Amino acid sequence: MTQVLVTGGTGFIGSWCVLTLLDAGHTVRTTVRDLRREPALGSWLHAATPFDDDRLTVVRADLEHPDGWDAAVADCDFVLHVASPTLRHTPANDDELVVPAREGVLRVLRAARDARVRRVVLASAFGAIGIGHPPRSTPFTEEDWTNVDSDIPPYQRSKTLAERAAWQFVQDEGGGPELAAVHPVGVLGPLLGPVDPPSLRLVRRMLEGQVPACPPFGMGFVDVRDVADLHLRAMTDPAAAGERFLAIAGHSLRVVDIAHILHDRLGERAAKAPTRELPVWLARTLGIANPELRLLRHQLGRDLNATSAKAEKLLGWRARPIEDTIAQTAESLLTHGIGK
Repeated sequence: MTQVLVTGGTGFIGSWCVLTLLDAGHTVRTTVRDLRREPALGSWLHAATPFDDDRLTVVRADLEHPDGWDAAVADCDFVLHVASPTLRHTPANDDELVVPAREGVLRVLRAARDARVRRVVLASAFGAIGIGHPPRSTPFTEEDWTNVDSDIPPYQRSKTLAERAAWQFVQDEGGGPELAAVHPVGVLGPLLGPVDPPSLRLVRRMLEGQVPACPPFGMGFVDVRDVADLHLRAMTDPAAAGERFLAIAGHSLRVVDIAHILHDRLGERAAKAPTRELPVWLARTLGIANPELRLLRHQLGRDLNATSAKAEKLLGWRARPIEDTIAQTAESLLTHGIGK
């Protein structure tokens, strides 16, 4: 029976990867930074799917520390490296995110090499592909890389440099594990438990009436269940070795489009969601004092589109309609008491 390590098993994407692997019959080991979260993860997963407890093991390992990684990877056939360092405050400098992300991925790859893991699938992001470029009319593809020499936010810089380090490691090692990378755009979808993932905060804040008007930009979105499915395909399909895969459902959406979908699907429960879009000039002006708008300064007035044609052609991957995902995201948030 195939054994798979998933790093960051209590995270939004990580927990869905664990669930998808269990549903597919794999034995899963997953890392958490705090073992006190193990009971909650187990209860979420058991509520979502039946499985024998002996097919899931939770171990402690932290990307910022070397301890625990050799034991976590031991006897695993594959690794899905989903965990990524996050901060609860604005970093004083980019290295607060860049260094842990880069060193963390190298710790996982070294442990995978020593354990003779067959393939590592890295959860990267659109932020490592489509940021720091001049405006363009064509969709971004896997051939693109974020321009780290431009003035970009720390998170996107960290994802880009961590992935660059991963590919360089595999190239230098030669006989080490194969590598594939998955690049989701904005990740939405239902929750497995009562958590508050950063990628769902836009929808949550819309439901709560905390967004008075929609920022003027568009980007791609994708369902977390489809992201987990793409990780599984990238893990098992021979064609995925050495490849990057974008994950997007259809095409980009303006933020105001999301608000309209919420109104159409949820009616009065989405009454607080804004239905007007800020003018670009006003959004830029407000960004001087608003840190959230300031982080979006490179996106304002633009539509950051991408294509999943490669994943569809090579791996047979398909994304569900994003309108359904947006509605199910909101329903899930409200069910868990988030966004009311």
